[in-house]
Amino acid sequence: CGGTLKGLNGTIESPGFPYGYPNGANCTWVIIAEERNRIQIVFQSFALEEEYDYLSLYDGHPHPANFRTRLTGFHLPPPVTSTKSVFSLRLTSDFAVSAHGFKVYYEELQSSSCGNPGVPPKGILYGTRFDVGDKIRYSCVTGYILDGHPQLTCIANSVNTASWDFPVPICRAEDACGGTMRGSSGIISSPNFPNEYHNNADCTWTIVAEPGDTISLIFTDFQMEEKYDYLEIEGSEPPTIGLSGMNIPPPVISNKNWLRLHFVTDSNHRYRGFSAHYQVKKAIDFKSRGFKLFPGKDNSNKFSILNEGGIKQASNLCPDPGEPENGKRIGSDFSLGATVQFSCDEDYVLQGSKSITCQRIAEVFAAWSDHRPVCKVKTCGSNLQGPGGTFTSPNFPFQYDSNAQCVWVITAINTNKVIQINFEEFDLEIGYDTLTIGDGGEVGDPKTVLQVLTGSFVPDLIVSMSNQMWLHLQTDESVGSIGFKVNYKEIEKESCGDPGTPLYGIREGDGFSNRDVLRFECQFGFELIGEKSIICQENNQWSANIPICIFPCLSNFTAPMGTVLSPDYPEGYGNNLNCIWTIISDPGSRIHLSFNDFDLESQFDFLAVKDGDSVDSPIIGTFTGAEVPSHLTSNGHILRLEFQADHSMSGRGFNITYNTFGHNECPDPGVPINARRFGDNFQLGSSISVICEEGFIKTQGTETITCMLMDGKVMWSGPIPKCGAPCGGHFSSPSGVILSPGWPGYYKDSLNCEWVIEAEPGHSIKITFERFQTELNYDVLEVHDGPNLLSPLLGSYNGTQVPQFLFSSSNFMYLLFTTDNSRSNNGFKIHYESVTVNTYSCLDPGIPVHGRRYGHDFSIGSTVSFSCDPGYRLSHEEPLLCEKNHWWSHPLPTCDALCGGDVRGPSGTILSPGYPDLYPNSLNCTWTVDVTHGKG
Repeated sequence: CGGTLKGLNGTIESPGFPYGYPNGANCTWVIIAEERNRIQIVFQSFALEEEYDYLSLYDGHPHPANFRTRLTGFHLPPPVTSTKSVFSLRLTSDFAVSAHGFKVYYEELQSSSCGNPGVPPKGILYGTRFDVGDKIRYSCVTGYILDGHPQLTCIANSVNTASWDFPVPICRAEDACGGTMRGSSGIISSPNFPNEYHNNADCTWTIVAEPGDTISLIFTDFQMEEKYDYLEIEGSEPPTIGLSGMNIPPPVISNKNWLRLHFVTDSNHRYRGFSAHYQVKKAIDFKSRGFKLFPGKDNSNKFSILNEGGIKQASNLCPDPGEPENGKRIGSDFSLGATVQFSCDEDYVLQGSKSITCQRIAEVFAAWSDHRPVCKVKTCGSNLQGPGGTFTSPNFPFQYDSNAQCVWVITAINTNKVIQINFEEFDLEIGYDTLTIGDGGEVGDPKTVLQVLTGSFVPDLIVSMSNQMWLHLQTDESVGSIGFKVNYKEIEKESCGDPGTPLYGIREGDGFSNRDVLRFECQFGFELIGEKSIICQENNQWSANIPICIFPCLSNFTAPMGTVLSPDYPEGYGNNLNCIWTIISDPGSRIHLSFNDFDLESQFDFLAVKDGDSVDSPIIGTFTGAEVPSHLTSNGHILRLEFQADHSMSGRGFNITYNTFGHNECPDPGVPINARRFGDNFQLGSSISVICEEGFIKTQGTETITCMLMDGKVMWSGPIPKCGAPCGGHFSSPSGVILSPGWPGYYKDSLNCEWVIEAEPGHSIKITFERFQTELNYDVLEVHDGPNLLSPLLGSYNGTQVPQFLFSSSNFMYLLFTTDNSRSNNGFKIHYESVTVNTYSCLDPGIPVHGRRYGHDFSIGSTVSFSCDPGYRLSHEEPLLCEKNHWWSHPLPTCDALCGGDVRGPSGTILSPGYPDLYPNSLNCTWTVDVTHGKG
């Protein structure tokens, strides 16, 4: 799953290809070519779950600024060529359903090569040479028409790279929409314009000009279904522009002598579509860039100044921009140079420009400098104050809500300080959900924006220039991700904050003020990727993220102690590996290996440890699978580690520490994972002991081991203990932790684990879910109100949806976790505690997921009631009565998306059963919608 790749060419496969990639994957591959060379990737196979799983391509390192495109579905994408010497791919999959995956061939291109541009569907390519000066031609099979330029020439451009002078043409059916446009000007409109366009349309137009010319495209009408119907434009800067919705887009100016328009619609909802006027001219003739046209209220003649031939007269007035819904406009002068401002009502968030100016564009147009902003309802967020703290996205670490508009404003108590934030975790649906971060208190003002974040890549630190910072989370209507956790604090002005030190790295410098420089290098045996030095800029941002230190595949180690890691540990080592590491100590000493973590594809990937420095040295051990090996000791002063991985599948990899020791001491046994070690003396006769962390128990060895003489060798009396999360148990302490077996890794298949929690008589048991993620519908945790499986069921949970906490009505609680024989997940971490029953009240009953509670009085005789969010229905509608026995009269209801029913009212929401998790099999649901009589 991911890795850094170098070399003239190679192959990248998704994990598990072709048998399906895992759910919850987040794999990043970075291909690095020689400086001034470029990289071309050619897809040999491609199948990802459409819309939910996707492959993001970055023209450079995987940073949002380098984002190029996002691929999903089952169509084989065309070849892609980078503009730089670095190219990155990132695979992201959701929590359920996968497809075959992908296979990509990559090749390093010399600066004199354009690379293979590929063959369009139903097309034929003539030519096999792709260097500067070479020409290739295209034609189409019978029944298809070629759109675009039939001949491509590989030319050298000003930045010492080569590129094709035209895009690859397409082959369209004879009756399909689209075409090739030539000439000095013209109009392109969606099919059937100005009437509604058709469903399932797929049209491509290519505008072709002479070398050195550019093309301006000005929209005069634009109406299409937001996000589902769209117009994609290639040949400009940025390389691809996606347009959708109801606002007239800004003018588009090519940076080449061609433009390509691709219009796609889905199977429902139809609108007018678009109409655009294009004009071919020299690049220097079109000076105005980046202004946005805005539709006026008088649509009948708003662009009567244009005709087929070009220009009639100039306009000195901008159209009325209107007022945003739930907001207001300040200013009614729409003449050239005038500015109007916008604001939103309370509890609404302004999105877009706070002010726009009427400006001249394209010689004859008067147009606003930006769209009218919109006011979106604020659904979450808060006002925060220093000197420091933490906040998270809604529901973190579970999926955040769709259609959310959240605003956090952080204010330093000390007005002479600035705000620094760093992300402990960050994962948003890339391209669709964004977190905008701004400087100062003007929320949404584009002039104050510091960063717009999406996906899973974030800067190490973000620092404001003033004593305030705002963060605006905006999510769309589809499935999201886990969101983020942010730490914030006040720091001194003119400072970028401490960015930290890379794992396995060394930092030189400790100044974080403006113009200070930090330099980095890696520990012995590691290779530095990224910038060797970074500078604190005047805007309080570091010039780059801190670099990372990766472990090479071939290396010799001569230090007395160190670490050996599989490539890209723990993200997955990749495929087709043959790594060799040699550890050389002083003659007369020996070498000890401690395996801290080990996870290889069983039977196909393996690690061999040899007692010597040659390929023929005797093998001490060969290891595969997920069983962590015991410690290992050499007989001589040299060890050779050989790691081989086959062409498919990979595991997490391994983490091994080594140390050298003399003949009168035992080797350092290391510190077991999930445990604490006591004792650092390894001389003959010394002892060390190990205590497991909370929630874990000893799974191997004794609590204490002693360095002793056995069979003429100085060695430990036994292996160092290991600690793991048990499958079941009986707990009677006042508080504690219950973990799924394998935590913090994935649990195993075919489990049947039982836990019994016992409190003192007269007490109740409260459990709180800190983390919960199991395979939906198949791996289930049952919670019973009593000592065994026959006790009343409090709840049955799978997927990610669990209540915040649960209470027992007695001093016993029983938990049963069962898993099937395929697929697993992170599992759960549950805190339990014994609580006393108040003589005059009931315990807090909690709030259902996707629901609300009415009433905060839990005293005897009081009641609380509940409702659900739109689209959900209560499992029972009876209010909860706090009875004399201190227990509620009914269990806490749940909010469920039901299978069918009658839906009434002027508007509402219908959800498939189980939403937002997967719906179950074998459903047959019918909903009847009944609105006011006489309305549709």
